[in-house]
Amino acid sequence: MVKPYKIVIVGAGPAGMMAAIRASKFQKDVLLIEKSPILGKKLLLSGKGRCNLTNACDLDSFLKRFSKNGEFLRDSFKKFFNHDLMEFFKKRGLGLKTERQQRVFPVTDKSKSILSVLKNELQKNKVRIIYQSRLGDILVKEKKVTGLLLDNARFIPADKIILATGGTSYAWTGSTGEGIEIARKLGHRIAPLRQGLVPLEIKERYPKVLEGLTLKNIRLKFILGINQKQEIISEIGELLFTGFGISGPLVLTLSGRIVDWQDKGERIFVEIDLKPGLSKEHLEAKFLREFEGLPNKSFKNILNGLLPKRLVDCFFEALDINPLKKANQVTRQERENTIFLLKAFKLEIVGARPQDEAMITRGGICLKDINPRTMESRIISGFYFAGEMIDVDADTGGFNLQAAFSTGYLAGESAALYPVN
Repeated sequence: MVKPYKIVIVGAGPAGMMAAIRASKFQKDVLLIEKSPILGKKLLLSGKGRCNLTNACDLDSFLKRFSKNGEFLRDSFKKFFNHDLMEFFKKRGLGLKTERQQRVFPVTDKSKSILSVLKNELQKNKVRIIYQSRLGDILVKEKKVTGLLLDNARFIPADKIILATGGTSYAWTGSTGEGIEIARKLGHRIAPLRQGLVPLEIKERYPKVLEGLTLKNIRLKFILGINQKQEIISEIGELLFTGFGISGPLVLTLSGRIVDWQDKGERIFVEIDLKPGLSKEHLEAKFLREFEGLPNKSFKNILNGLLPKRLVDCFFEALDINPLKKANQVTRQERENTIFLLKAFKLEIVGARPQDEAMITRGGICLKDINPRTMESRIISGFYFAGEMIDVDADTGGFNLQAAFSTGYLAGESAALYPVN
């Protein structure tokens, strides 16, 4: 009879690699299985290839950045939090830097630097790795794991199994959700899978005209329904126009709540406050000074001093004003309409981009079926979860990656130290 591995981890993303590294500190027989020919395929994409691995804010602030269920992670973060993760990489020779909004990156600005440290640690700890092998099933007897089947029908016996197979975002990297489906078949409840941190599509034709334009220091207000049944107001930040709509940090951060709004069957709008630092009264005074001081200047040239040129062209189209009209010819109503548009440039949201274009997956393994102190299943002994496949998600800024590293660390340690019930 083949001797079972002490611990088998399925999925070599940040959660799976950290689980294997931690488990191998206590157990010799640790196996890591990855369906791709390389480790950390999705990790290499994170932070636009720079890897925003965590955020340096305090614990309570950190938990508030999760859309829901953030408190579930408190035990994981107490065991292994941002300062622990940063120290992990620094001790292994990789310098880190903290940028605006307390986002933490490697000094190299390259995700592969993070991956290199993780790979070296796996090798140092003698973790065996099987590549290009897809999980077929997990075998259970008397509510305890006994092993798993790979897609080539190969059986691997195991005392403990940690699933870290990810969600369904960026499916081409290998995140296709098979681990979640297997967990469902084994009796675990699954919160519906939805897009998180995803660009939004808009009805107007502006995206094609404005594609690639970034607006900085603006604020967004999302509105549910023509009668404004609900509103969500963003912080001040950046927006990016794409060929189909809008993206950028402000949009991505609030996109999950907009996806949920779509179920309500109401129209959804977004108003862009292009000058959040100026009130309507301040803008009125600014225009009056300009008009009085430069009465023969074209209205277009005045707006060029306030907005990007491409956006100015869209403004005049929306206002239905001749852009060459001189300042001393602009009526009070036209001035008021312009100020209104500067404070509330309105677009209609028609939907979100598909799951495959989302940065993360919302939903996943129901947290009621997971012990937060160990990451072990409450249904099957010796069965653990980590990373994106569990029902927690957060804003951009390093929060999701920290959750993956922390849950992986806790799952690996728990699987290595605690006996099977």
